[in-house]
Amino acid sequence: MPSSVSPLVDLVALVARQLVDHPEQVVVREAAGDRYPRIELSVAREDIGKVIGKDGRTAQSIRTLLSAAASKAGRRAHLDILD
Repeated sequence: MPSSVSPLVDLVALVARQLVDHPEQVVVREAAGDRYPRIELSVAREDIGKVIGKDGRTAQSIRTLLSAAASKAGRRAHLDILD
């Protein structure tokens, strides 16, 4: 990945690639949000359940990790899982 990629994007990509069956189809990008950046995660259609998890627990865990990493960097970020 290019060095201009945010460490937050790298973190979400690393976690998502470990969860899915098709890691080559994981796409993570940073988009401008209203107040703080949005990290957008896109995976293969058959892997969407794996990143969301039962009752959204996996997605919430990824969001917690993202929030902790962003806070450590003095930033805020929001994770959107695209379908």
